[in-house]
Amino acid sequence: MEGLKEKARGLIEEFKGKNYIYGVDCLERIGELVSPFGEKVLLVTNIHKRDPNNYKKICSSLASYGLQIEGPISSARPNSPIEDVLRIKEDILKAKPNFILVISGGSGIDATKAASALATLGGDIEDYFGVGKVKKKLTNTEKEIFPCIALQTASSSAAHLTKYSNITDFNTNQKKLIVDETLVPPRALFDYSLTKSMSSSFTSDGAFDGLAHCLEVYYGANHETFEKIQKIALTGIELIVASLEKAVDEPSNIDIREALGLATDLGGYAIMVGGTNGAHLTSFSLVDILSHGRACALLNPYYTVFFAPAIQKQLEQLADLFARYGLMEKPSLTLRGRELGIAVAQAQIALAKRVGFPTILGEIDGISSSHINRALQAAKNPQLEMKLKNMPIPLTSDMVDEYMGPILVAALNGDFSLIKNI
Repeated sequence: MEGLKEKARGLIEEFKGKNYIYGVDCLERIGELVSPFGEKVLLVTNIHKRDPNNYKKICSSLASYGLQIEGPISSARPNSPIEDVLRIKEDILKAKPNFILVISGGSGIDATKAASALATLGGDIEDYFGVGKVKKKLTNTEKEIFPCIALQTASSSAAHLTKYSNITDFNTNQKKLIVDETLVPPRALFDYSLTKSMSSSFTSDGAFDGLAHCLEVYYGANHETFEKIQKIALTGIELIVASLEKAVDEPSNIDIREALGLATDLGGYAIMVGGTNGAHLTSFSLVDILSHGRACALLNPYYTVFFAPAIQKQLEQLADLFARYGLMEKPSLTLRGRELGIAVAQAQIALAKRVGFPTILGEIDGISSSHINRALQAAKNPQLEMKLKNMPIPLTSDMVDEYMGPILVAALNGDFSLIKNI
C-alpha cells in the first residue's frame, strides 16, 4: 500500500505543485496558503457547527496571518441546489471580500465556485452551463473573478482541484454542469484526517465517485493521453479497491483515510486530463433517488459492456487488477471483446456488493420510466454534449435513443444481453 501511496503523491505533485497542501494533520497551514490573496476573507462553511475544534484551528491560522474574517455563511446542501448558489452569490456581494474560502465537501465547493462567477459577472446561471462560458464572458468584460480557495473535507469529487461545478435544479430534478478553467481554485488544502467523520455510506459514495472519475476518463482516453491517464487511473482505482472495505469497517483508520484521499484526488487529476462520460451523464438525471457516487457505481458496469469493443486495452489492465483483489476469476483474463467487458462489469458489481450498494436500478425506491426518459432527454441537451463526446464510442443526439436507451433498460434489471454494441 505504501508504494501505491508514494506513486499517488508523485502524480499529485506533478498535477498541482505548490498550489496544493494535502496529507494528514496539515489543517493549520491554511493561513500560510491563503495569505497572498488579501486581508478580507469570506468563509463559506458549516464546519463550525459539526466540528468546532477544527473550525477554531482554521480561524486561528487565518488570524495569525492578520486576515479579517467575514462570516461564516452557510455552505450548500447536497447536490448544490441553484437556490444555494444564488444565496451565496448575494452574500459575496454584500461582504465584498478580497477572496472566498470555502470549507466543505464537493457540493459546497461546486456551489461556491459557481457563486463566485455569478457575483463577478451577473446574469442567469443558465448562461454558464456548458464549456468555457465563464472565461468567454470574463474576456469580454475584462473583469477578474473573486478568488475562491477550497479547503476540502470529504474524499469524493475532488471539486477543490478541478474546473467543474455541478449544479442541480430541483424543480426539474436535473443536474447540469459548468466546465471552465477559471473555476479551478487557485489554491487548495485537504487534510485527510478530516474525513474520519464521514459515515460509512458517505465514505462509499465518495470512493465510488472517485473510482468513476478514474474509470470513465480511462475508458475515454485518446492516443495522445492514454499513457498518462492509464498511470493516474490505475493508481487511483487500485487504492480504492484496496481500501474501501476497510474504510467502511474501520472509519478511524487514518492510513486507509489517507489512501482514499489520495485516490479521489487522482480522480480530480484524471478529469482535468480527460473527461467523464456515460455513467456521470445518466447520474445527473437520478438526483432525486440516488446519491451521485451510488448512481455512478450502479451505471458504470452497463456502460462498460457497451464500450467494450473500443476499450480492450483498458479492460485487460482492469481485469488483471480486479483479479488480484479477488473480484473476478483468473480464467476470465483470457476473454476478449464483449465477453471481457461483461467480466469486468461483473467485477465492478462484485465490488459494489461488498459495501452493500444496489446493482440494478430496479432495486431503487422511486425509480420509474420518467427517470429513463429524463436521462435520455438530458443526453440530447447541448449543455451536456461534452459527455457524449467523451465516450470511447461517441454518440450524437440522434443516436441516444437507439444505443443509450437499451443500456438504461439493461441497468433496470441487470440483463447485459439487452445492450447493443456498435
